[in-house]
Amino acid sequence: MTLSLGWLSALFTGFFSAHVLQRLCFPYFWRDLLFLLKVIRYGVKIESYKLTSRVFTVLDRFIQQAHRIPDKPFVVYEGTEHTYRDIDRRSNRFAQVFLEELKLQRGECVALLMSNEPDFLCAWFGLAKVGCSVAFLNTNIKSKSLLHCFTCCGAKTLIVGSDLVDTLDGALTTLLADNIQVWAVKSSSEHTQVNTLLDKVVTASDEPVPAELRATSSLKSPTLYIFTSGTTGLPKAAVITQLQSLKAAAGFWAFGVTENDVMYVPLPLYHSAASLIGIGGTIELGATCILKKKFSASHFWNDCRKHNVTVFQYIGELCRYLCNQPKTDQDKVHKVMMGVGNGLRPDVWRDFQSRFGNIKMCEVYGSTEGNLCFMNHIGKIGTVGRSNFIYRLLFKYDLVKYDMLRDEPVKDQHGFCQRVEKGETGLLLSKVSALSPFFGYAGSKQLTEKKLMRNVFVKGDAYFNTGDLMSENQEGFICFRDRVGDTFRWKGENVATTEVTEILGQVDFIQEVNVYGVEIPGQEGRAGMAAMIIRPSFSFDGKKLFDHVMTELPAYARPLFIRIQEVMEMTSTFKQQKFQLVQSGFNPSTISDPLFALDAQQQIYIPLTDAVYQSIINGSRKL
Repeated sequence: MTLSLGWLSALFTGFFSAHVLQRLCFPYFWRDLLFLLKVIRYGVKIESYKLTSRVFTVLDRFIQQAHRIPDKPFVVYEGTEHTYRDIDRRSNRFAQVFLEELKLQRGECVALLMSNEPDFLCAWFGLAKVGCSVAFLNTNIKSKSLLHCFTCCGAKTLIVGSDLVDTLDGALTTLLADNIQVWAVKSSSEHTQVNTLLDKVVTASDEPVPAELRATSSLKSPTLYIFTSGTTGLPKAAVITQLQSLKAAAGFWAFGVTENDVMYVPLPLYHSAASLIGIGGTIELGATCILKKKFSASHFWNDCRKHNVTVFQYIGELCRYLCNQPKTDQDKVHKVMMGVGNGLRPDVWRDFQSRFGNIKMCEVYGSTEGNLCFMNHIGKIGTVGRSNFIYRLLFKYDLVKYDMLRDEPVKDQHGFCQRVEKGETGLLLSKVSALSPFFGYAGSKQLTEKKLMRNVFVKGDAYFNTGDLMSENQEGFICFRDRVGDTFRWKGENVATTEVTEILGQVDFIQEVNVYGVEIPGQEGRAGMAAMIIRPSFSFDGKKLFDHVMTELPAYARPLFIRIQEVMEMTSTFKQQKFQLVQSGFNPSTISDPLFALDAQQQIYIPLTDAVYQSIINGSRKL
């Protein structure tokens, strides 16, 4: 008896000691384990499709949900509920029209230029039901970029929303000359060469088209093309395969969201966050989505209260806008429990939770075209994700030393990259493998190859270059530090500096221009700034430049600041030197070069004086 008691006492002491050790040394062990088990379980499910003759796609899941929960609201838009059955049947009507009127063939690519609305989903699903891949076009792009998008993804048909038809005026003639058929989601059109869809949808059958049209046996088959700004200048069409769309659709589920939750999606559907994670995640769960045409900071919390929202999607800028709204007694009166998104600064994160309650903010890191994803399932402030030895076994990534002055990775004497130590900042690279494939971009293979780094650690290996500087601390938390290369982020959009450079180069008085992003205190991301050399016998014309950027560039890509230089600095590899320019910012008291700032009210670039600079810093001047 004494021996048994002693054995039990020793056993209890051992378990207790192990528990204390785990809590002290591995405080996130169980939460990490449960999260990874969910991820692995879903991964096994997807891998099992390789053993069958049919991939169960996100669209298949939607159709399944429409039969399982036909009367449940799928999308609520501007106060109107659209059930799973409603969207299924209306997308069937679109599919019938696509087959009978547009004569679309399985395997074709169709471009979709629409704002957020239920018919965006109906057109998207209708195209998928007839076996077409869909290219989501950014509603902000201008004529040259728009025409480029058709070239790189091979689309010969454009479906345009009723509110965006007029934006085609500059490109419509060229589109028609290139034999692009244009269909507007309208019942009538003032443009004789623009066809109309809605009048035909109304009379079409809502019976499903043959299921074999949408069937696919390969996870690698493209289902979408989502355009992303990168270092090449013009938008690049990232290939979104069935595999990627299935992975993204599991995001909400992985964070613990259920079918009883109500999701709030204020982000544009042409972005992967809203379409793949937001809509795809709603479908996977059989939940309800509150879809907004555009984000409104003043309406956000009233919407959440009205619709009993429990989960919302964000980008960091969105949360900052909410924090800048006037405080009210209702700030913590809501049912929101979780936010899912990316780009949330630690200071905004703290302010947001302090003001609106202890909402769990789940950061997701990953680019549209990338082969790596981090998820901050713990909700730790200031981090984009977690890693541990199990995660590293499944997803091979590395942080390597990067020389910001030379704008390139640091190599050893053998020409290989060097890993950073824990806690140090390095360039994030993700190994390309069967588990983590990189599908690249439509069109030129050079664009795809440019995103890859080969012979990184050994001869023959290949890594996806994220272009992001990250750090990983001793606990395994991963933090975003900065972007490298030619892209920066402003107003929630990626800005390709080479595209802006090309547009600015069309102005007659500009000889050479270098575009980069600068930080503004209290603002998310980096604001556009252009250093330029003026042609001999010309002078800077702030009015002409203002008119040009307003016509040719979307709002988020317009340079807010101009710096006039006599000589453009170059790197040792003959690239334009951006690092020193970024570091020096736009303070007229520390920069001897002439500086100018975009003034929307006066409609001109005005001299950037100390008074103007202070008005920007203190937030009194609207950017």
